[in-house]
Amino acid sequence: MKLNFKLKQYILVLTGLLLASALYFIVPNDSNPQAPAVAAMIIFMAFLWITELIPLAVTSLIPIVYLPFIGVGKLSQITAYYAKPIIFLFLGGFILAIGIQKTGLHKRIALFLLKRIGDKPQQLVLGFMLATAMLSMWISNTASVMVMMPVGLSVLETAKKNGLSGKSLTNLGLGIMLGLAYAADIGGMATIIGTPPNMVFMEMYTELFPDLPAIGFVTWMIMVLPISVIFLFSGWLILTRVVFRLPNTRIMGGSKIISNEYYKLGKMSPDEKRAGIIFLIAIFLWITGSDIQIGESFNISGWRTIFNLPELKDASVAIFAAILLFVAPSSKKENKSILSWNDALKVPWGILLLFGGGLALAGGFQLSGLGEVVSSLFANTQVNSSTVAVFSVSFVLTFLTEITSNTAITNLILPIIAEASKALDIDPRLLMIPATLSASCAFMMPVASPTQAIVFGSGYVKIKDMVKGGLLFNFIGILIVSLIFLVWGRFVLGI
Repeated sequence: MKLNFKLKQYILVLTGLLLASALYFIVPNDSNPQAPAVAAMIIFMAFLWITELIPLAVTSLIPIVYLPFIGVGKLSQITAYYAKPIIFLFLGGFILAIGIQKTGLHKRIALFLLKRIGDKPQQLVLGFMLATAMLSMWISNTASVMVMMPVGLSVLETAKKNGLSGKSLTNLGLGIMLGLAYAADIGGMATIIGTPPNMVFMEMYTELFPDLPAIGFVTWMIMVLPISVIFLFSGWLILTRVVFRLPNTRIMGGSKIISNEYYKLGKMSPDEKRAGIIFLIAIFLWITGSDIQIGESFNISGWRTIFNLPELKDASVAIFAAILLFVAPSSKKENKSILSWNDALKVPWGILLLFGGGLALAGGFQLSGLGEVVSSLFANTQVNSSTVAVFSVSFVLTFLTEITSNTAITNLILPIIAEASKALDIDPRLLMIPATLSASCAFMMPVASPTQAIVFGSGYVKIKDMVKGGLLFNFIGILIVSLIFLVWGRFVLGI
């Protein structure tokens, strides 16, 4: 068995190297002699990310060794990509989420919302989806589902005890479980820190197009929140009235168990209040920091402009909030703060390395001249409609992320889309943002997202059910992201 496993690894490594070698000889090197070598690195990293032959984060470290070895950039230049401001924004966001989870504030918020929805099956699914989406805007998608799933399983057990059975119980289980997974991804789209692809875009956009207007925290929310809201409610209708139809009768005890869970929490603890205040401070500073501009006529100055603090970026706000959690005293442990360094060890450091690797990959793309090569390939492509281009990238990214990490694939594809937009003379935001959002819209397979893998393990979801609901969600996502962005997103960005 061990020999077979090793043999499989050797075959996969050899396959990846052959693909990389093939691309090396295909890419022209007339004016950019280092471009083929970087192209080979990119295809090899893509192969490793897709097959997960080694951990994703380890694959992300390859540019630190390879790029200086082939003479593309200095070591200090390449390693700097792993410490970009966006990395610290995500780090601060992770620590803030850990603080919220440790105090139990996230569970209180979720149960508070659920308690007010009601106990009809369709209402319950909507309640779970709303609560999960709202949590996912601020904490990780995975954590949001982990918080909500035990409550969902309790409701399903209560429904079973009170006589719900057969197809009605099956459909309710599918509605709640798939609703949790899908809502976490949809909700995460609405904020810069909500999901990794959003943050990959923000840094690559700033790096590749420094002369274009910056996209602030609040501008992103104004632009994407309508997409998330419309997608969430459309998805709820699809789940409960089309794919897995639910009755409109009450589930006796459904709201009672949610109320009991909420009242078990008791009064809000001092730690919850302190974490909540820090959380609100961070949100307030994120939202009010950047200038708000909608179209060409509406403009409100943010506190950075008012107080002339242009370098105090969103990453500074995130780290400030994180520091406060290590300073604010805990009411549970004497002479201790809300968070200790042991809590910080729970930060998914591998995700931060994955970000850095993607940025280093994009850097190599530009430094080697590979960007010019790709741009020239698209120069003669006849795409007369930006609408066709937007729908095309949304479609490709949606189905591409069914088979691999959305963060990894966003790292790989965005530099290519950036170069394509130059060659096609299309505003890069018009292609890069829909591509980024679509990377969070793969709903068919458990491997497409950790949220789907979690609910798949609940026992209520089968592969065929996830494919059945997810395929429809994929196409609805492509339609909603493309259409709304082409109308509303263009207006907000003034494109």
